[in-house]
Amino acid sequence: MAMGDPLPRDMTVDEFLVWQLDQDERFELVDGRPVPLRAMTGASNVHDVVTTNLLGLLWAALRGKPCRVATADTALRTKISSARRPDVTIDCASPERTSYEARHPVAVFEVLSPSTRKIDRFTKLEEYRRHPALRHIVLIDPDAVSAKHYHRSAGGEWADEDLNDPDAAIALERPPIRLNRADALSSWFIAFSFAKPVPTFAENALEAAGIRLRLGDLYERVEIPR
Repeated sequence: MAMGDPLPRDMTVDEFLVWQLDQDERFELVDGRPVPLRAMTGASNVHDVVTTNLLGLLWAALRGKPCRVATADTALRTKISSARRPDVTIDCASPERTSYEARHPVAVFEVLSPSTRKIDRFTKLEEYRRHPALRHIVLIDPDAVSAKHYHRSAGGEWADEDLNDPDAAIALERPPIRLNRADALSSWFIAFSFAKPVPTFAENALEAAGIRLRLGDLYERVEIPR
């Protein structure tokens, strides 16, 4: 798309994913209209460090497991005409060379920045909560060194928990991945439950993994405010 060309409107997610292949920058699809991802960023170095730490910790934790960690290059379909790009997604579908979206996402992580804080905490959050496969949504605030974890019960109800201390910990369900807030910021405990139909082999393998990550490791090389 040449600079100055009008953006298309009324696109479906499938049309958008094909259209995105010919673009020089990443977009999200919002109610049928592509929105440049850069218009939602303005992220600081701290945002980048926390996101990179989170990716590294989850990659190591999920290595050799049926689920994988994905970056914002992977789209997440949230409505018929909307597709988001979470900072980090855990997808439990087998990767396909010709697929550009998460096909069975179980968890998403958003690292807040000044320009995305309102969208992430309200608009995107509600879209994520309506996604039938998602079981965990984690919003990380690097400036406040805090996080909020939303988790869905087996009955489909959502609950949330605030983390406001670098050593605060929360226990989720499978897989038993553990993140410490003072590590991407030093003690979260996270494990993921799945929406059906998650392959049984994936569920069993992750349940037995016993992975431990410290949330504090997310903040490695970041000076944590006291």
